[in-house]
Amino acid sequence: MDISNQGLTVLDWIIIIGYGIGMLAIGFYFYRKNKSVDDYMLGGREMKSWKVGISLFATMFSAITYLSLPGEVIKYGPMIFLMLTAIPFIYIVVAYLFIPFIMKLKVSSAYELLEKRLGLQNRILAAIYFLIMRILWMSVILYMVAEKIIIPVMGWSEQSALILSIVMGIITITYTSIGGIKGVVLTDVIQSFILFFGTILAIVIIISQLGSVSAIIPSEWPDHWAPWVFYDTNARVSLVTAFIAAFSWFVFTAGSDQMSIQRCLATRDVKAARKMYLSNLVVDTMVQLLLLVLGFSLYAYVKMNPAFLSGGKSILDSADSLFPRFIAHGFPAGISGLVLAGLLAAAMSSLSSGINSSSLSVVNDFILRLSKKTMTEAEKVKISTIISFVIGVIIVLLSLIIGNIKGNLLELTFKTVNLLVAPLFVPFFMAMFVKIAKPSATFVGTLLSGIIALFISFSQEIFSITISFLWIMPISFLVGVIISFVLSLISSEEIKVIDD
Repeated sequence: MDISNQGLTVLDWIIIIGYGIGMLAIGFYFYRKNKSVDDYMLGGREMKSWKVGISLFATMFSAITYLSLPGEVIKYGPMIFLMLTAIPFIYIVVAYLFIPFIMKLKVSSAYELLEKRLGLQNRILAAIYFLIMRILWMSVILYMVAEKIIIPVMGWSEQSALILSIVMGIITITYTSIGGIKGVVLTDVIQSFILFFGTILAIVIIISQLGSVSAIIPSEWPDHWAPWVFYDTNARVSLVTAFIAAFSWFVFTAGSDQMSIQRCLATRDVKAARKMYLSNLVVDTMVQLLLLVLGFSLYAYVKMNPAFLSGGKSILDSADSLFPRFIAHGFPAGISGLVLAGLLAAAMSSLSSGINSSSLSVVNDFILRLSKKTMTEAEKVKISTIISFVIGVIIVLLSLIIGNIKGNLLELTFKTVNLLVAPLFVPFFMAMFVKIAKPSATFVGTLLSGIIALFISFSQEIFSITISFLWIMPISFLVGVIISFVLSLISSEEIKVIDD
């Protein structure tokens, strides 16, 4: 079947537009139910574990990962999925070490607990790291939507793609600003089910067209795929580096990222928070395995249907855009619109959660903490809404220049989105597990950890040395902790203790 000339129908566009209107309606619905900042930011701390867990998955997984993993398989092979071997160890550490510590402190911002143990300076530095990281993350998402979905799928110009990205950003800013965390969680759950359905449908359609399940499995290992390697410092991905990278990202994020900690705080107690995090990991694993199969399927399909490639590009050059192109040209009318809307919505869910959590951090860690003025609940909600809008405008502007960073979509993510994941976790690790941690020592270690992460990320540009992007988190974390620990040993500064 030749599908290369098919595209979006009127029905598809009706569904896409209707989806956007539906997201706005959810925001307005919850707007009238938010009576306090706790309602707006944490859902009253009574939200259901499975919903919050799926929301955390949708937030952290995002459209970046949804597109980059099939593209990674097509271009480099399945080695990156060795990251899944770390999942059981991740759950044990997060559920039994981090969650009890987080839940015993009735805070709104993750960085409040840093001040209790390591002083205001570490709280402010961590909040700055978080805001930089998440604003970059959201900018990458908007860039990706234009470059990897709208332009290759629609065949539009860069100017038209930019306009649609801005419109999408405005819709997200609107329903996030007015709906709060309850609106974010509900839209995340809806979007997750749509993307799950879209992945399965794409696999089924490809297998039916190729004739059998065995047709999607390569008869021999392609030359451009990375070989299976247990450990090699020069390899792009090996089992050891994949395990360390996955373990580092999940653990560091769960223990320091406002978006993750905010989800814990939105549940009732430790038991509910553990269920929430388990739901997140189970859904994440299922979707990653499906995307692995999808990567194999798309590679086999394009090999048998080279006309599917557009503009004379090779399969390797088109790797990151093959899945969205298949959604637009390979699905039945109506289904294309629904799944493409879901794909755009995955980006929107990440933007909405990022804006919501960033706004919470700005309000709690800067405005309320540093201001001497007492605010009513209504005033807090109003200023949170304004800040959400301002952050949205900033990410739209940054998305215009983020594409200048070299690397495929997965590398771009690690060099920007994941750049400060480990440095952000350094002060939390010191606060939770190092009794002799001193405020100033930890501040210096955290600052230097961020500098090391920057040097590793852009080692080729700065030092003309190639270091695998998977080493950014473990190396910068170790450097930060060692420096913080050594300086704490030799410092005479007073140790602060958290009151239960």
